[in-house]
Amino acid sequence: MKDYPDRMTVEQARAFGEDVLNIVSQIPCGRVTTYGYIATLAGWPSHSRMVGRTLRYTPGAESLPCHRVVNKEGRTAPGWSRQRTLLEEEGVCFKANGHVDMERHLWLAENAESAENVNQPKAFLRFQRFLREVEFINLKSE
Repeated sequence: MKDYPDRMTVEQARAFGEDVLNIVSQIPCGRVTTYGYIATLAGWPSHSRMVGRTLRYTPGAESLPCHRVVNKEGRTAPGWSRQRTLLEEEGVCFKANGHVDMERHLWLAENAESAENVNQPKAFLRFQRFLREVEFINLKSE
């Protein structure tokens, strides 16, 4: 097994989980955000998969708006068909390819440098650049 330089201690993992749940609780109705964005806000940008695991395996997480978390392309969670229904009930629109219309519904925290400060414009601008790059790559590959 590789030794990753950004491995979490047990205490860091516990704090990460609390941050994830706190961030998800703030996603407004009719908006979505990404696993990667939540991981970045929580201070661990390379741990987007751990966001999904946290939401799936934390007791009580089902009371949070977990359905508002999608991947960076706007795809819903595999195996959770109800997620799309829940989002549509909130007015979230989907494109013809079945992905959430991220341009219309993406939520970025107003205080976004960290989970403690969910209003730094730098994080917002970095994430906007990231989304433009992803969209550019997707357009090039079509």
